[in-house]
Amino acid sequence: MTLINIPGLLRILFLIALFTGTVSAQDIPEKPDPPRLVNDLAGILDNREISILENKLVAFNDSTSTQIAIVTVSDLIGYDVADYAQRLAEKWGIGQKGLNNGILILIKPKTENSPGQVNIAPGYGLEGAIPDITCAEIIDYEMIPAFREGDYFSGLDRATTILMQLASGEFSADEYRKKGNGDFSGFAPFIVIVIIFIVIMFIRSNGGKNQRHISDKGLPLWLLLSMMNSGRGSHSGSWGGFSGGGGGGFGGFGGGSFGGGGASGSW
Repeated sequence: MTLINIPGLLRILFLIALFTGTVSAQDIPEKPDPPRLVNDLAGILDNREISILENKLVAFNDSTSTQIAIVTVSDLIGYDVADYAQRLAEKWGIGQKGLNNGILILIKPKTENSPGQVNIAPGYGLEGAIPDITCAEIIDYEMIPAFREGDYFSGLDRATTILMQLASGEFSADEYRKKGNGDFSGFAPFIVIVIIFIVIMFIRSNGGKNQRHISDKGLPLWLLLSMMNSGRGSHSGSWGGFSGGGGGGFGGFGGGSFGGGGASGSW
């Protein structure tokens, strides 16, 4: 009978485990240098689209300290998309230490041989404002319909706008859910039409005597511009007062932590 060398076997198993762990750790990309919030490692965005998204996210980071990072990869190298996202978010430290206000959007694009996959992972500090079910709804309503058409930019632009609005408290997750499809910008034209209609009826009911006064103040034009601007974020690469063409450089990730929340989708 052959006797097994237990100490030798344990040593071999330990070395295998150590080697495997080292390789796995190296699979996850290192933080970008110089730091960036948009990291298109899969090459699915053009330079203009990257610039618009980067400036938009930098402006939001500068004004709120909340960091939303976009990462695309061509291969998940055997990881589940949610596992990959959590590992990357923790390794990079997206969000501020102590606040844990980071969000990672991870995309593996669709190819001839594999489905597309996406994950939204919010940090500890944002799980209340952006719960798992809301992440799933953003993926279903804002991202996958555009991704199916090969339009990654529009899906990311819409999703980041909604995430910004949720993170900043502009509206709640429940309010987003009640909207049904997540497109808050659809309210703007309707509201503008209603307001213009009311103004016209008011002018007619007063025999036109207030027409000059209202025209001088430019009220309908002001209302039109302000309301239309309020709905631009989902489509134009802007949020609040920040346009896609502005913003300074990104200073780097702050060491935020993640608790495994979020949601995934595929197409």
